[in-house]
Amino acid sequence: MDVVSLTLYGRAWCHLCDDMRAALEPLLAEFGAQVEVIDIDADPSLEARYNDWVPVLVHEGVELCRYHLDEPRVRAALAGHRATPAC
Repeated sequence: MDVVSLTLYGRAWCHLCDDMRAALEPLLAEFGAQVEVIDIDADPSLEARYNDWVPVLVHEGVELCRYHLDEPRVRAALAGHRATPAC
């Protein structure tokens, strides 16, 4: 089975980003998933796109939540990936 990867767009100085990452850790452990944290300030196009919206958590191009972790939605996305049979 492939490892599920989520993308967390945020900023180094963003306390909501830190909070979301901390809240996400138990789910990552439970589902064997990983998160790639991307600092939007390092990329002008990402900064323009997400400037006032961070943190934003994305899975396979779909925004799962912003500002605060939506645990039921993230859990459903991770569980749905787990249920997908390998090709």
